[in-house]
Amino acid sequence: MADGIDIPAWIALFIGFYSASAAIGELRHPGGWVGMVAHFERDLGLRFLTGIVCLGLGAAIYLVSPWRPGDWLAVLVTVIGGGMVVEGALILAFGDNFLAFARRLMGAANRLWAGLSLLLGAALIVVALLRL
Repeated sequence: MADGIDIPAWIALFIGFYSASAAIGELRHPGGWVGMVAHFERDLGLRFLTGIVCLGLGAAIYLVSPWRPGDWLAVLVTVIGGGMVVEGALILAFGDNFLAFARRLMGAANRLWAGLSLLLGAALIVVALLRL
């Protein structure tokens, strides 16, 4: 089991793996993210489940990550967890509007977003491995 001091690093490692993997998937198959958002817009059940999962995972991350103002990684991980809770709540409450906003935000810049996601994932992985 992870030591309490290592929890933010472990969470950052797994978020980094998620971010990098999703980016690689989008770069290998461009347009996948836009297609996924369009599918979420049409399928209310999938949208509901996505909102619940996002809210639940965000709450778990927020609750297990210790709040240590002197530790920037712990603060970042806690903020990411809180952001996931807000995102999940928005998907549940205003899914149609939220997903339309997400689709417009992505627009034609999918490769840019995928590249940023890959950089963020790689940075989180490196930071986490340096801390573990």
